[in-house]
Amino acid sequence: MNFSPVAYGQLNARQKENYNFHKIAARLADFGFTSLRLSDDFEGADFVALHVDGETLCRVQLKSRLTIDRKYLGKGLYVAFRLEDRVFVYPHDVFVDRVLVKTSVGASKSWAEAGQYTWPRLSACLEELLRDYEI
Repeated sequence: MNFSPVAYGQLNARQKENYNFHKIAARLADFGFTSLRLSDDFEGADFVALHVDGETLCRVQLKSRLTIDRKYLGKGLYVAFRLEDRVFVYPHDVFVDRVLVKTSVGASKSWAEAGQYTWPRLSACLEELLRDYEI
């Protein structure tokens, strides 16, 4: 059996999604969550994370980068993404409110017309807005 590390850049899109799910699920496990991948998107959630307290259940949308999207508003979703070895899990609606107040995203064509916005990198402002959501 070959247990050589895989080069993330050589994976296809589906393989990257699986890789990211497992990396994020492993990090969530450190905080007492068991993550279950859903075979079909359930109201925007790619997976659910259940806490050991038996009460806390998070419905999570998995992304490859920091993302906000109108189609997720009002669904009680968290969004999770990786940035190198860092993992962020944020409540989508709360984060949207913060971003629209602290940045000019609300005036962008992407948000105004398409209803979505993504960032390939984190500015100092975004680092500050995400500070409470890094796990």
